[in-house]
Amino acid sequence: MAKIHFSLVAPERELFAGDVDQVDAPGTEGDFGVLYGHAPFMTTLRPGEVIVRDGAANRIFTIQGGFADITPESFTLLAEHAVEITAAN
Repeated sequence: MAKIHFSLVAPERELFAGDVDQVDAPGTEGDFGVLYGHAPFMTTLRPGEVIVRDGAANRIFTIQGGFADITPESFTLLAEHAVEITAAN
């Protein structure tokens, strides 16, 4: 399966950048998941958890809102504030 390039950027710094299998995010109109080849769209985000899935490994970040820009090859998330809460396998 092809991987999508994901970048999570907070005002302080870039918290994550890499190629992953899937990213789940808290949209203001509902949670959504993004895989490689997803239809392009932009949306606002509500506070919640962002789950970055790559194989059996998951990394979880909490965000305090922001914006998401999705293309078929990439997902850029600009968070108002973000912190990694776990890197679980």
